[in-house]
Amino acid sequence: MRRLGLLTGLLAGLLGCSIPPANRPMMPRIIGPWWTIARVPNLGPLNGPPANRPNARQEPVDFSVWQAADGTWQLWSCIRNTRCGGTGRLLHRWEGPSLTTPDWKPMGIAMQADPRFGETAGGLQAPYVLRIDRPYHMFYGDWEHICLQRSQEGKSFERWLDNDGRSGMFTEGPGTNTRDPMVVRIGTRWHCYYTAHPRGVGSVFVRTSTDLRRWSESKLVARGGLAGRGMCSAECPQVIPLAGCYYLFRTQRYSDPPTTCVYRSLDPLDFGVDNDDHFIGLLPVAAPEIIKDQDEYYIAALLPDVQGIQVTRLAWMADEATPTSAQSR
Repeated sequence: MRRLGLLTGLLAGLLGCSIPPANRPMMPRIIGPWWTIARVPNLGPLNGPPANRPNARQEPVDFSVWQAADGTWQLWSCIRNTRCGGTGRLLHRWEGPSLTTPDWKPMGIAMQADPRFGETAGGLQAPYVLRIDRPYHMFYGDWEHICLQRSQEGKSFERWLDNDGRSGMFTEGPGTNTRDPMVVRIGTRWHCYYTAHPRGVGSVFVRTSTDLRRWSESKLVARGGLAGRGMCSAECPQVIPLAGCYYLFRTQRYSDPPTTCVYRSLDPLDFGVDNDDHFIGLLPVAAPEIIKDQDEYYIAALLPDVQGIQVTRLAWMADEATPTSAQSR
């Protein structure tokens, strides 16, 4: 994959879609400084590295942040390169009193994969949590499928199994590592964005649903372009609807340096396949999650050394460089 040059601190670039005159295109900007909320946890006997990867470093990677029913803030992260067996991944939990408080309290291992439910041993990846009415819904990957579990209070979760006792809802196929779900409601349907690498090419897909259980066939929404066509070139997709547009955050590098491409489109089903028509710039972060608390936006991301998770403020500013009548490149 081509090495990407970072823009220093701010996004820049050209608009990749036509914009109705009533809607001014926006640009996300990181407003520092960052504060660290979590670092590499102590897993006791499961501390890495695994025996089959003696030089691997234990790392907290893809994660989700949300507020539980009691007002505390929760963080669950996939920890890779542990001694839990299988592919070496599990989910760990932290808790904090507020989103702006640093150094949240480690609460221990939250979840491990269970092959009894069709999950790959050591294969848990990338949780994503949202509250729908009262229940909290956690979408996660089990290495091959996107799965779902629920909670009433937003801390302890129970798998939502199908009629065959399986946790997996859908997949792009064996060996494609279907993972990193993110769910957002657009119109009357829930949209689940996720990544997989069929034929070794990292791609962003979406499926839609009205009930969170029955999902449409997948649609490819982003692949290739400047971000590349490697297996990890479409990590951690996040789609944010704002001011008549949809913004896709797509990570392709976790470090050296961390890099996330940002795209803007009028169509939530198209962010550019093998082109950069909707690309608007780069962020120097990896695995970002965009969080809205009251009227404030925040962005959480991995530390640059992949040894923890940090948070800072995010601002949406009018893209003065882009006329409202700008056309696709």
